[in-house]
Amino acid sequence: MFDLIVKGGTLPDGTVSDIAITGDRIVATGQVQGEAREVIDATGDLISPPFVDPHFHMDATLSYGTPRVNASGTLLEGISLWGELRDIATVDDMVTRALTYCDWAASMGLLAIRSHVDTTPDHLRGVEAMLEVKRQVASYIDLQLVAFPQDGLYRTGTGRANVIRALDMGVDIVGGIPHFERTMEEGAESMRDLCRLAAERGLMIDVHCDETDDPMSRHVETLAREVTRHGLGGRAAGSHLTSMHSMDNYYVSKLLPLIAESGMTAIPNPLINITLQGRHDTYPKRRGLTRVREMQAHGITVGWGQDCVMDPWYSLGTADMLDVAFMGLHVAQMTHPAEMARCFDMVTYGNAAIMNLEGYGLEKGDIASLVVLDASDPVEALRLRPDRLAVISKGKVIARRHRNDARLALPGRPESVRRRHQGPR
Repeated sequence: MFDLIVKGGTLPDGTVSDIAITGDRIVATGQVQGEAREVIDATGDLISPPFVDPHFHMDATLSYGTPRVNASGTLLEGISLWGELRDIATVDDMVTRALTYCDWAASMGLLAIRSHVDTTPDHLRGVEAMLEVKRQVASYIDLQLVAFPQDGLYRTGTGRANVIRALDMGVDIVGGIPHFERTMEEGAESMRDLCRLAAERGLMIDVHCDETDDPMSRHVETLAREVTRHGLGGRAAGSHLTSMHSMDNYYVSKLLPLIAESGMTAIPNPLINITLQGRHDTYPKRRGLTRVREMQAHGITVGWGQDCVMDPWYSLGTADMLDVAFMGLHVAQMTHPAEMARCFDMVTYGNAAIMNLEGYGLEKGDIASLVVLDASDPVEALRLRPDRLAVISKGKVIARRHRNDARLALPGRPESVRRRHQGPR
C-alpha cells in the first residue's frame, strides 16, 4: 500500500510514467502496480520536479511602495530605497511578507529558493527574520540563505564582520558585491577574501558579480580564478554577470574558458536584468542580459533566477519560475525547440544543480516533491504558464487547483477542443 500514486503523467523527457510515493520518497516509477491511499490522475499532464529559484531577495519582497516607489527604475535608486526600508522594517514585518511570498511560491510549485539577506546594518534584523522564515517553511520549502553585504564588504566599517556574524548565526552561503566596492582593486580583493572564507568554512559562495552596464567591470575574472585556486567548483556561483553583455568579444573569448575551467555556475535574472540595465542608454538600448547561450556552449551550468517580486527594484512578479524562463528565452533569443526545452530545464534540474540540492528529481529514491501541470510538455508549459493542478512537497499534497475544463466550440469543427491547446486562459 503506497501513500500516493500519480498516475499516467508525462515526464519532461516525454516518458509516460506513474510515480508511487511512500513517506517522503519516490519508491516506484513506470507502470506501478498496487494500491494507494490516494491517487492523482495525471493522464495527459506534465509531471515536473519542483521549480527552483537560485536567486531571490526575500527580506525585501512584497514591500513595493515603501517608503516610496522607484521613480527612475534604476538599480541604484532601488538600493537607496532599500537602504531606507531595511532600517524601519521590523523582524515581524519581514517574516510576514516572506511567509506570504512562500505561500505564493508553494502554490506555483516553487519549492526550493536561495535568498540573499542583507548583512549591512549592524542590527541584522533581516538575518534574524529570514532564519525564522527558514525554520517555519522547512517542511515544504528548502530555503538557502546568503550573507549578502549589500553596501559592499569593505565599504562600511562593519561590512566584513557582519558577514561573519551572519554565517555564525546559521546563514548557509557566503555572498558579495565586488562592483559596489570603492575601487576595482578593493572589489578584486573582496573576491579573494570571500572565496578564502568560503573555502575555510566549507561553504558555498554566491556573488552579485558585475551587475552593471560597465564593460570594464570584470570581477568575474577574479572570482573564477579564486574559485579555481580554492577548488570551490560547483559550490560557487556568479549572479547577474550583466557587464558581460557589454564586453568586447575578444575579452569574452578569454573569459568564458576561465569560467568553465573553474566549474562555477552562473545565474542571470532576466526579469530584473531587462528592467534595470540599459537605463543610461538612449538608442540602441542594451538588453543587459549576460551571454547565456555562449556560456552553455562552454559547458557552464546556467540557471534562471527570479531576483525580485514587488520590491524596491521590481514592481511586478508572481513567484512563477515559468514567467522567468519565458522572459529569459525571449531576451536570450533561445527560440529553437531544444533551447526552449533547455529553458524549462534551467528552472528545474539546472537550478537544483546550482543549489546543490540532494535527492532532487523524479527517480526512485528521490525526495517526493513534484508538480502536476496542465500542459503536455515543457515547451507548452513555457508558452502557457499553466495551472499547477497539484503540488506535492516531501510526500504531501500541499496545493491543488481544479482543471480548467472549459471547452471551445470552434466554427466548422464539431469536436470540442481542450482550451489549453488554443491559447491563453
